[in-house]
Amino acid sequence: MTSADNEAENDAELLEKFRNESTRNFAFHQIVTKYQKRVYWQVRRLVIDHDDANDVVQNVFVKVWKNLHNFKEASRLYTWLYRIAVNESLTFIKQKKLHLFVPFEKVEYGLSRKLHDDNYFKGEEVEKKLQQAILTLPEKQRIVFNLKYFEEMKYEDMAETLDTSVGALKASYHHAVKKIEEFLKKN
Repeated sequence: MTSADNEAENDAELLEKFRNESTRNFAFHQIVTKYQKRVYWQVRRLVIDHDDANDVVQNVFVKVWKNLHNFKEASRLYTWLYRIAVNESLTFIKQKKLHLFVPFEKVEYGLSRKLHDDNYFKGEEVEKKLQQAILTLPEKQRIVFNLKYFEEMKYEDMAETLDTSVGALKASYHHAVKKIEEFLKKN
């Protein structure tokens, strides 16, 4: 049995416990404990700021709590969680852009500055450069790059998560890598 099979089996048990009124809170706590760190880092790579990421993650798990009873198990639990996390992150960034009345590029520049000044980010200078390069990518390419590079997610799983084709994802990843390479050469 693979680790993905074990994870799916464990998730099925957690979902069954969640559906039982007497074990719902315990099961939800277990789900949060199991996935909170992974969700946090996915969100953090999109919104950059630690405090913003914490706020978005909290929103993600509020949505999970409200909607988990409707989860049909047509996909893996983490795939479903990740889709919510991406959507919440994008909503947060769009709201920030609207609130500030500035073009998305200026929001990205602000995120890049936050990354540079962030005390929670302990990465080496190379990691900071990579994150700055990622911030220059269009939204879809940034998401695809993060999933493939950091999560090592398979294209088929990404296609399910993002509701798009494998071919489109491969093209997005290829373009993202080329843009990142160009950024790193120039900076």
